[in-house]
Amino acid sequence: MKKILGVALGLALCLSLACACAEEIASPSTEVGPVVIAGEDVRQAMEPADMVPGYVDEEAEAVAGTVEQAMADFSIGGTVMGLVRDSGVYALFTGHWKNGVMILISFVLLYLAIVKQFEPLLLMPIAFGMLLTNLPLAGIMDEPIYEIISNPMYHGKAGIPILTSDGVLIGYQYVKQNGGLLYYLYQGVKLGIFPPLIFMGVGAMTDFAPLIANPKSLLLGAAAQLGIFLAFILALALGFTPAEAGSIGIIGGADGPTAIYVTTKLAPGLLGPIAIAAYSYMALVPVIQPPIMKALTSKKDRQIVMGQLRPVSKTEKIIFPIVVTVLVSLMLPSAAPLIGSLMLGNLFKESMVADRLSKTAQNELMNIVTIFLGVTVGATAKAETFLQARTIAIIAMGIIAFGGGTAGGVLLGNLMCKFSGGKINPLIGSAGVSAVPMAARVSQKVGQAENPSNFLLMHAMGPNVAGVIGSAVAAGVFISMFG
Repeated sequence: MKKILGVALGLALCLSLACACAEEIASPSTEVGPVVIAGEDVRQAMEPADMVPGYVDEEAEAVAGTVEQAMADFSIGGTVMGLVRDSGVYALFTGHWKNGVMILISFVLLYLAIVKQFEPLLLMPIAFGMLLTNLPLAGIMDEPIYEIISNPMYHGKAGIPILTSDGVLIGYQYVKQNGGLLYYLYQGVKLGIFPPLIFMGVGAMTDFAPLIANPKSLLLGAAAQLGIFLAFILALALGFTPAEAGSIGIIGGADGPTAIYVTTKLAPGLLGPIAIAAYSYMALVPVIQPPIMKALTSKKDRQIVMGQLRPVSKTEKIIFPIVVTVLVSLMLPSAAPLIGSLMLGNLFKESMVADRLSKTAQNELMNIVTIFLGVTVGATAKAETFLQARTIAIIAMGIIAFGGGTAGGVLLGNLMCKFSGGKINPLIGSAGVSAVPMAARVSQKVGQAENPSNFLLMHAMGPNVAGVIGSAVAAGVFISMFG
């Protein structure tokens, strides 16, 4: 009970802080004109016709930067005031108070990760990334700043020629200031690299034997994706764009890497709220699912003892990832990165001839990518984008998506129970959400509470791993439609 109250208090605090600061932050748009840099279309800050790059006199710069000039400009009072103005404390009290709110929210998430141990492997780096990006003036997530001048050479470096679409030379581009550390690490998320690598690790740790032994459980995994489409429809009704609605809906798959992958493709501006909602609800599986499971099933059905699954041969385990990759990728090419990585990791494991690769995917690679993914995703939760009214709407729709997915799996489980003559326990349908293996453990726990001799774990693992495939397929559908 204390655990549930702690989580509820933490989420309530996050919501109240966001609600107190909720407002749409609109920034004036600037029309930009296309230019060509090294043969690629890019955008610039002003119209090419209005842009007249200046020439920088390097000798004058050198004179301005001499020790004599610095001593002439030096004053103790000015130096002290400069240090004060450059401090993060000063910035917090002069226009960056929202960053302070986000820092408090990051503290709440760190508390949930460390003290309450809710998905600590991901919630901790996400929370710390949120903390880092909201430290005023740290610039750890800042984009690089470029300048365009007329010097073909500047400080011994050749500039990149900037041309208009008509081939007229505008000037030469130089890096004025490098981006922050997390900006460059974030490119792994933005370019869709990290989530498939996570899937490879998941595949190397997943046993698909329960699904192979009972192919009908694939239907339960598909039914549990109902929450994705319920949230998608609700988001559309609330005025979100189809791409944003698809990103919100995928929270219902209870698969953090999939949610991140889809959001970076369709609605990168919502990445922070969606990632935090997805991983928070994954951590709350033992809290959210049992009431829904009990409400939709009878005590008699919850006590059903299922027969033992048939043995699965090594050949079947090896053929399965290959066949799934080919079939899914041919039907839905946009799902190939996720499904392909998942099945490659599983093939490393099941082939038993690539033990080093399997262990690397499960351990070193998985751990390194998890750190980079978590910290950089958390760093997207900046105050100006996170503290908005629609953040609250996203978190609310996330719980609807998650609950809808659980209900969809259980309802189909009820139907299969009736058609099988009472041989299928409907509780295993709740494991169709792809929170592996937590959702399967919840099915086992609820079933054993009703009947101590009931062992549903392996039966629930079938829908559970099917849910991983189902969420990846749903992601491919949204990317194909709106990407």
